[in-house]
Amino acid sequence: MAAPVNTLKQKLAAGQLQTGCWLGLVDPYAAEIAGTAGFDWLLIDGEHGPNGITQISNQIGALQNSDSEVIVRVPVGEDWIIKQVLDAGAQTVMVPMVETGDQAQAMVRAMRYAPEGVRGVGAALGRASGWMGIADYTTTANGQMCLIVQVEAQRALDNLDDILAVEGVDAVFIGPADLAADMGYLGNPDAPEVQAAMEDAVKRIRASGKAAGIMCVDPEFARKAIGWGANFAAVAVDALTLATGLRKTAAAYKD
Repeated sequence: MAAPVNTLKQKLAAGQLQTGCWLGLVDPYAAEIAGTAGFDWLLIDGEHGPNGITQISNQIGALQNSDSEVIVRVPVGEDWIIKQVLDAGAQTVMVPMVETGDQAQAMVRAMRYAPEGVRGVGAALGRASGWMGIADYTTTANGQMCLIVQVEAQRALDNLDDILAVEGVDAVFIGPADLAADMGYLGNPDAPEVQAAMEDAVKRIRASGKAAGIMCVDPEFARKAIGWGANFAAVAVDALTLATGLRKTAAAYKD
């Protein structure tokens, strides 16, 4: 028995538009509810959400029966945390703040067992192998790993061609807020200079044959970004959806 097929990896490689939701509520029950919504993918956020490896693992478990593909954003691009989320069952990982081709290559290697990489072999302890119920997991897992790197600074844009040249990077995700801040437009990703930089990056990413991702919870911006060619679109955040809905309901009874 081989490692499960990563259908998100396949769909992104085929250029299909995949829309999804960020999960930052740090709760398996909330994640399970999100898993019924019908998004193409759900991302468990370990960078800005207060998620430790136990909470991440519990949410992956809660989403096992969902049709939405599971992604984990690690807090930092380090071998040890990537190893842990992969063993917990993630096949797709997003790494923040990747700024060079060398960094991207290191993340590819962190996602794979030797000789292609440096991922530690401890599958017997992990959900990924079904606790060794998937007999051929370690020999087939490498081909199902999907790596998304985040471009969030001018230095990353300057090195974008080097990042795109790295085999094993499946998608490049643009973070508008961090990019705007690094470009001198903190809190203003709508600045024409930032918009132009993002549009150029999306088009270059897609021209390279990789998927182009972007955070676009505003519907108008989502339509614009998808028009540029973005095919991995974050269109919702669970915490914002909850906050907005509760505030709207509360306000309705204040009049």
